[in-house]
Amino acid sequence: MNLKHLFKDRFQHILAHLQRNPKPWLTAASASLLIPVFVFLFYLQFLDSKPGNGRKAVILEFPPGITMNRISSELKKNHVISNGFFFSLHARLEGSDLKVKAGTYRFTDGMSPREILRKLVAGDVYAYRFSVPEGYSIYQIAELLDKRGIFKKDSFLDRCFDSALLAELGIKEHSMEGYLFPSTYEIPPNMDEATLIRTMVKKFRAVYGNSYFGRAEKQKLSLHKLITLASLVEKEAIVPQERPLIASVFLNRLKLKMPLQSDPTAVYGLRAFAGKISRQDILRKSPYNTYLVPGLPPGPIGNPGEGAVEAVLAPAKTRFLYFVAKNDGTHYFSTSLPEHNRAVEQFLKTPHSASSSRESSTR
Repeated sequence: MNLKHLFKDRFQHILAHLQRNPKPWLTAASASLLIPVFVFLFYLQFLDSKPGNGRKAVILEFPPGITMNRISSELKKNHVISNGFFFSLHARLEGSDLKVKAGTYRFTDGMSPREILRKLVAGDVYAYRFSVPEGYSIYQIAELLDKRGIFKKDSFLDRCFDSALLAELGIKEHSMEGYLFPSTYEIPPNMDEATLIRTMVKKFRAVYGNSYFGRAEKQKLSLHKLITLASLVEKEAIVPQERPLIASVFLNRLKLKMPLQSDPTAVYGLRAFAGKISRQDILRKSPYNTYLVPGLPPGPIGNPGEGAVEAVLAPAKTRFLYFVAKNDGTHYFSTSLPEHNRAVEQFLKTPHSASSSRESSTR
C-alpha cells in the first residue's frame, strides 16, 4: 500500500471516529490521528505550490550519480521549491527517484514541484540552440556566437586555429575552416569552445563518411580539395538547384587551367561575401584570392552543407565556363566569353562593375 492510500484510509478512519465521538480533539489519541491528515494536506498543497511568479531563474547542474536528497537540497537552497523533504517524498511515491537524468537545468520560481520532477525525469536539460547556416565561415560563426552571448569571438577563433586541437581531431590544415558541419547544436552553459568544435567536427565526419570520401577519390579529389571546392559552390549559389551547374563551371575551368575568379574568395577573411565586390577587392593580395592565385585556394572559404558537397561529386555535365547573377537569385550560364559579356551587359545594372572588368570572369 503506498502512502497516498495510507493517508486516505487513515482519513476515512478519522471521519468514522468523529461520528462516534463528537469531541475527539479533547483526547490525545484523536490528536495523533489528525497529524497525518494535516501532513497529507500540506503535501498536496506543496505539489502545486509555486514559490514565486516565475521572474527568478536559476541554472543548476546535477552530475551523474547525484542522490534525490541532494537534488532536493539544491532546489530548496536556491528557492525553487519550498520543502526538500516533500520533494524527495514525491519523487519516491512516483517511483521517479532513480529516473532523474544528470545535466544542466534551468528552473524558475514559477514552476511547481510536479513540473520540476517531470523536467528532471524527461532529461529536459537547458542549452542554447545555435544554428550554423550552410556556407558560414569560421569568422561568421565566431561573430554569431559572440552576438548570441555564447562565446567571445576571439576565443572561438583562437580554438579554430589551435594546432593541438587540430592534431587531436586529425585535421592537417591550419584551421577548422570547412570542417565545422553547418547544423543546429545545443550548447549547455558548461560547454567550452573546444567541446563545441569537437561536436561540429564529429558531425562532419558522421555525415561525410567513407562513401563520400570514396567518391571523391574516384574523381581524384582529396577530402580537403573536395571541401574547398564545395565551399566556393556554397558561397556562389543562392538557389540550391544551381549548385551542380556552378560546380560544373569551376571543374571545367580547373580542367582548362583557367583561373576560377570566384568573387567570395577575394574577400575571404576580410568580410562576409554579400554578392558584390570592388576592383580593390579583386586586386587584394591574398592566398585565397582566385583572381590572382591559379587553381583552388589553399583551403575552404566556409563550411559547406551536404548539398554543395554532393554538387561537386555529381556536377551537371556542361561546357559552361562563365556565369553572371541575374538579380533574382539565379544565374545566366555561358560557354563563351562573348556570350558572357552580353549577359553581363543585360543583367548587371552597372556595366563597368568590378566583376565585368576582368576578361575571363565567371561573373
